[in-house]
This record gives sequence, structure tokens and C-alpha cells, in this order.
Amino acid sequence: MGTDSVLPPLSLDVRGTAGLYVMESLEKQLICPICLEMFTKPVVILPCQHNLCRKCANDIFQTSNPYLSTRSGSTVTSGGRFRCPSCRHEVVLDRHGVYGLQRNLLVENIIDMYKQGSTRGGSLKPEQPMCEEHEDEKINIYCVTCSAPTCSLCKVFGAHKDCEVAPLNDVFNKQKAELADCVSMLVGNNERIQAIVSQLEETCRAVDNGRRQKSKVCETFDHLFALLEEKKSEMTVRINAEQEEKLDYIRGLRRKYTEHLDGTAKLLETAIQTMDESEMALFLQVNLNAGSDTSHLDKVQHGYENMDHFTADFEHQGRALSNIDFIKRKQRLH
Repeated sequence: MGTDSVLPPLSLDVRGTAGLYVMESLEKQLICPICLEMFTKPVVILPCQHNLCRKCANDIFQTSNPYLSTRSGSTVTSGGRFRCPSCRHEVVLDRHGVYGLQRNLLVENIIDMYKQGSTRGGSLKPEQPMCEEHEDEKINIYCVTCSAPTCSLCKVFGAHKDCEVAPLNDVFNKQKAELADCVSMLVGNNERIQAIVSQLEETCRAVDNGRRQKSKVCETFDHLFALLEEKKSEMTVRINAEQEEKLDYIRGLRRKYTEHLDGTAKLLETAIQTMDESEMALFLQVNLNAGSDTSHLDKVQHGYENMDHFTADFEHQGRALSNIDFIKRKQRLH
């Protein structure tokens, strides 16, 4: 093979098949996920980079925000939000509504180029499928009884001759409209479910904030413990003070009586010795009355040692502590 040799040209069938594949792939990328049709200009691009017909975007928005008023009967007012039907990303609108979304001029230009190419080269869509029973017949009617597309010969001579049929185009348009309504309903239901999920998540966060209430309860009980401890210290100090006061007094009084007892013992010894004195003058000179008088010494009154007046009655306080509960629960009980 020489240097001037070139690759053989592709046959028309190969080029046509390749072109058909490319155009089919391109057309799939130009289908709106809401209306399932090729994008209708103007085409808007969402923050998540997915595209929608502006009319479809407006329909989704109104379904997701049924209580927002509209202007001119069709376009949304300021603010609002909806979710991208492709990825569920939340789209937040400004005061211009869907008209504030940026137009995707690139996609619009591609649509124009695609339509021009389709016009020049004829329809590149796949040919209408053929009937499996009658290979030369195209599927052109719909069997309502069997819910299946078929051909005219099947209705006249074949398996569907006794069935109810309808024009394929009528059934196509009807089911496509029903599917579009179903998509809109699903989008609306998904938005409502997402709102419920968001509310439940918020409720979880609110319930989780119960830790703050637990902390407050603990702080309150710590405060009560501190008050009880303070009262305990105050009352024990009073008991200790009176106890020490009485003990000091009794110890002092015992010391005085002990000293008096020592003096009396000495006096007794002197008295015994005096009993042996035979000289009357010396006997009479001894004074035995000096240490016997105890009138100057205090006497402990009856019940002085009693400390029962420091008995505390905690029954009322105990009942009050036992009845501590949460406010709402106490209201329900009453």
C-alpha cells in the first residue's frame, strides 16, 4: 500500500448508524426530567447544574409552595424554595422567583442546532417498531383490552381481533399526560415528605436539647444539697455551742465541789485529831465550822443536762422533698 493510500470511506449505512447514535445520545441529554419532552425555551440552570424548562421549574415551585400567591396567574412571587427533581438539591429563590434563575443559553443553542440538524437530515429518531407477528406491518394501534401496542392486521386477523383498540397517538398522549401528572404528584409528595423529615430532624435536635433540662435539674438539686448542708452546719453549731457551754459550767462546778471536798477532808482529819485532845482549853480553841458550809456553791438545776429542745421535726420537709416532680407532670396528676 502506497503513501497516498487512504482509509476507505464509510458506507452510508455506517455513517447513518453512527449519526443516529450520536443524535439519540444528544437527544437524551436534552430531555426535561419533569415534562419528559425536549427542553422548551427558556431553559434555566439550577445551582446544582441541572436544567429545567422554566415553565416546569415554575410548576414544581407552585406544587412545593401551594400557599404562595402568584403574579400574572403563572409566575411565582418573591422568595420560596423547591428541590431539584434530579438530585434533590434545595433551590432557594430570590424575589424574582424562577425568573431569577440563570438561563442556560448553551443548552438553548444546542437545542436550536439539534432541531436544525433534524430538519436538514430528516428525522433521525428510531423507526417505528414492527409487529412481531406481521413483520411488514408497523405497530400503529393500541389494544385497550390487552394494554399492549399492536398492528392493524392483528386487529383484523390476529390475536386482537375481538379486542377494543384505540389510535396509538391518542393512547400515547393520554398516558404521557397521566405520567406527567404522576411525576408532578411524586415531586409534590417528595417535597412534603422531605419537609416532614426536616421537621423530624428538628424535633430530634429539640429532644436532644433535653440535656440542658437535665443539667438544670442537677443544678437545682445541688443547690438544695448546699442549702441542706448549710442548715445542717448551722444547727450543729448551735448544738455544739450549748453543749460546750453546759460542759464548761458543769466542769467548773465539779472543780469547785472537788476543792471543797478536799477542804472538808482536811477538816475531818483535824476533827479526828481534836477528838484525842484532852486539854479542854486547847480543844475549845479548834474551829470546826469553817469548811462545812456549802451554801456558796451553785447547784445544778433539775433537767439542766437535757438537750431535747434541739430535736428537729423533718417530717414536713421530707414529704415536700418526696413530692418534688416536674411541673407538667404534677399538672396532669391534678
